[in-house]
Amino acid sequence: MIENDFLLTSFNSFGVAVKAPLFASVDSEESLIDILQDARFENAWILGGGSNTLFVEDPKQAVVKMNILGIEIIEEDSQTALVKVGAGVDWHELVLWSLEHNLGGIENLALIPGQVGAAPIQNIGAYGVELKDVFDSCRFVHRESLDVVSYDTDQCQFGYRDSVFKNNLKNKVVITYVCLRLFKKGHTPKTAYGAIESVLNTWGCKNPTAKEVARAVIQIRESKLPDPKELGNAGSFFKNPIISEDAYAALLDKHPALPSYPAGEGYRKIPAAWLIEQAGFKGKREGDAGMHKQHALVLVNYGTASGKDLVAFSQKVQEAVANKFQIHLVPEVNIL
Repeated sequence: MIENDFLLTSFNSFGVAVKAPLFASVDSEESLIDILQDARFENAWILGGGSNTLFVEDPKQAVVKMNILGIEIIEEDSQTALVKVGAGVDWHELVLWSLEHNLGGIENLALIPGQVGAAPIQNIGAYGVELKDVFDSCRFVHRESLDVVSYDTDQCQFGYRDSVFKNNLKNKVVITYVCLRLFKKGHTPKTAYGAIESVLNTWGCKNPTAKEVARAVIQIRESKLPDPKELGNAGSFFKNPIISEDAYAALLDKHPALPSYPAGEGYRKIPAAWLIEQAGFKGKREGDAGMHKQHALVLVNYGTASGKDLVAFSQKVQEAVANKFQIHLVPEVNIL
């Protein structure tokens, strides 16, 4: 069903009150293709969970909400299972499903907001794990030809919070299904990143299971990150910047406590939250826009901030970090 002047407040995790001129929800590839054939939806914005979108104003184009559901094992052997997931499935619900079925590989990605269809676009990642580590393939509908195409890992050209879907195929295709290769046996969860190991040690877990790692991740995230249902946010607002080893060495002279992680030969990844905190913006608020008091990387709508208010505040954060560290922070979130 197509609706006019549709209020999107509950369809974006910032809770910004904007209206779409036209709105439709699709629950299959067939219904998606039907909508894409409608000239009114030619340049429609494809909306998943709304957890990676900041609306600055009422969108000029129509909005299509992805609601393709379903999780099923389509192939398995003694070591792994190939799991096919609809693009409209909530990502955290998929993580919980995998744990219930004793499948490992995405436990570190627990509580990441959003839907499965957005995961390949962002190459989502957390606590030392990225989607590409378990990715097998995805299906998508080409918006112009309406062809249904499947891409494997190499074709997706995954990078840090990046993929072909943010570059050559940006706004040209709509992901409908994602297939992940998860582990039944022989899987060793990653625990070295962040506070996971520390939490597990307090529980006395020396050889943690995927379920225990997921529980630790959930505890850590809940202690630092606000629930979008209670406080409007999109999780991490900026990417962690990647700089050269030379640039990192130069910054260390001025900032000896600057933390970093390896990011490929000759590069270091810098925690954006640390940069923002050092620039004085952790917990800072102007009106109803601000950075969260528990996690400096989370831009928050404390009530009735508009999209313009939130963007303006984020730009002040960027400017302060650039002035102090000569590093430009890049938003993870789509700003419309």
